[in-house]
Amino acid sequence: MSDTVFMTALTSVTAGTATLGDVVGAASRFTEAGQPHLAEQIYKVWIGLNADHPQVFVAHFNLSGLQAAAGDTAGAIASLEAAVAVSADFAPAHINLGGLLERTGHLDRAMEQWSAVISRPAPVNGLMIGYHKAALRQMSRVLMEHHRLAAAEASLRQALDLNPEDREVVEQFIAMRLGQCHWPAVEPWENVTRKHLMAGFHPLSMAAYTDDPLLQLACARRYSEQASGEQPPENPSDRRHAPIDLTSRRLRVGYVSSDLRDHAVGYLMAELFELHDRAKVEVFAYYCGVEPKGRIHERATASIEHWKTIRDLTDDQAAAMIAADGIDILVDVNGHTRDARLGVFARRPAPIQVNWLGFPGTMGSSFHNYIIGDDWITPPGSEAWYSEHVLRLPCYQPNDRKRVVSDVRPTRADAGLPDDAFVFCSFNGAQKFTKFTFDRWLEIVSRTPGSVLWLLESAPETHKQLIDYAEAKGIAPARIIFAPKKANPDHLARYPLADLFLDTVPYGAHTTASDALWMGVPVVTLSGRSFASRVCGSLVRCAGAPELVVETPRDFVEKAVGLAADRPALAALRARLVAARDSSVLFDMDLLTSRLEDLYAGMVADHQAGRLPKPDLTNLETYLTVGIEHDHEAQEVLAITDYEGWWKSRLARRHRAWPLQPDPRVWSAADIAAADADPTAQSLTPSAPRRARAAGA
Repeated sequence: MSDTVFMTALTSVTAGTATLGDVVGAASRFTEAGQPHLAEQIYKVWIGLNADHPQVFVAHFNLSGLQAAAGDTAGAIASLEAAVAVSADFAPAHINLGGLLERTGHLDRAMEQWSAVISRPAPVNGLMIGYHKAALRQMSRVLMEHHRLAAAEASLRQALDLNPEDREVVEQFIAMRLGQCHWPAVEPWENVTRKHLMAGFHPLSMAAYTDDPLLQLACARRYSEQASGEQPPENPSDRRHAPIDLTSRRLRVGYVSSDLRDHAVGYLMAELFELHDRAKVEVFAYYCGVEPKGRIHERATASIEHWKTIRDLTDDQAAAMIAADGIDILVDVNGHTRDARLGVFARRPAPIQVNWLGFPGTMGSSFHNYIIGDDWITPPGSEAWYSEHVLRLPCYQPNDRKRVVSDVRPTRADAGLPDDAFVFCSFNGAQKFTKFTFDRWLEIVSRTPGSVLWLLESAPETHKQLIDYAEAKGIAPARIIFAPKKANPDHLARYPLADLFLDTVPYGAHTTASDALWMGVPVVTLSGRSFASRVCGSLVRCAGAPELVVETPRDFVEKAVGLAADRPALAALRARLVAARDSSVLFDMDLLTSRLEDLYAGMVADHQAGRLPKPDLTNLETYLTVGIEHDHEAQEVLAITDYEGWWKSRLARRHRAWPLQPDPRVWSAADIAAADADPTAQSLTPSAPRRARAAGA
């Protein structure tokens, strides 16, 4: 816009003829024209001449937004402070001011601003309820980040009292309960029912909560639908039907990830990018995480041909970039994890879209064609648990043979461990600890005289939860020891201080298991039915120790106790793991890379032949409705022998009230006929086991 337009607006302001609405309109036009500095000037002049105007706080608030966008944080804070000084009840200013104060390190002052929103009397309407929820969510997030978990949980409870169906608040609340090892994690109260909490689970939390792959699928479908965002009616990035012609170029594969840095997924993938066959594959990375740094990020950018950052792009913009790059296969390395870009995949910017590695389970979406597993994680017969078509590698998880281990090897005394104790360890995050898992660990420790349980450090409140629970079961607090978090090379170096790694279920060790096995520490794991519960079993088997993968909870306890009692056998096992490391399938990255490229070639052939898989999501909303009725913390689904029969009987009851169509999972036309023929029947068609044993054989 011209200087003349600005001077006209400025003259109107100085003459006192411009209303606040006129100023807001002029500032908006300058901002839209790419001249936000002129918008700032208009606001500042109007504020200077109208300090006593009853709505001057609105101008201060709008000015703060412009200042924050320009990087003038101090100016934005001053403007917001002026806004709340004029109108102490203006909630948006308090909320934004809290955010800026937090960003500049003034945590206590930030909390004061958010507390001001929820403590002031306010009219009961949708707008004010929204402000209260926003303030409570900000408070809970910051409190969680600073390990003030009880206060954070109280904030989230207040937010759920305002709206028990707020999906994002429920997700955060459940994740916090799991992370604190508050059992039961799902504990309703007066205004918030069990159904509210179960229906709001995030798929990642559901993977840690129960070994129920059908419920996990239904949960993922609901989340994908809600979180993928509205898509424009005209989507120019949609390339699902784009032809793939490789006669004159290489296959273009794009990896979308927030974790190609010093992160568990970054460690796993670092060597893969270095081994991709550049004669066959042109590799693109679309990075969507925090500002990357560190050794893993440096390796990734050095080995990936095209590194692009989409962190600050909208879904439409990111999808347009990917479509313009002509990507043939787009790999979702986030899935349902933090900083994922589900909306980008929903716009289908590549003809083939794949779920691999970042999220241990199905996406439940209509726009992911394939999921990559292996013969143990996704055994033949388990395909019904996934919306995607299942493909398999020799071992699902890549690894980095160049991982750095510190030269400084600590002693047990350095780590606070007794020299003569048998050390059971589990370095999985506390959110993976269920009551069932912890009870099994405590039995193992109880039956192994002189043993300790070495866990990764968490929040102090979580430590107290675990120690108090163990003490009530007869385990002295001194037998549970917490390892402080360390840089990865130092963490790897202390692994050999442990005698035996005990896995969690239903969400087992992934990168953590690879690290243990690389350092020669045996891992005992219980494989369930779901993807997350079977990854560790795959890794242990591929490391050459299949006898450490057990089928039942009782076998898990007996295996660990037996190994602890037979030190020579355990020593031989440790030596075998170390000796086989360079030849095992688990660490054969050349094999994995070659087979992955073969899978990509097969996907292209499917697409060219017109047989690209299309997800069938029939009845999954009903599966969610039925699945959340079960109390998963009262009865461990892993222990249910006839899993499919258990589902059939519950679906039959639903069908009699609300008829269902057949689907490709467990509800067949024969089941419908049986349910319709005998409304009182307690069981339907027999369930042929999908594997030799329910827990995996």
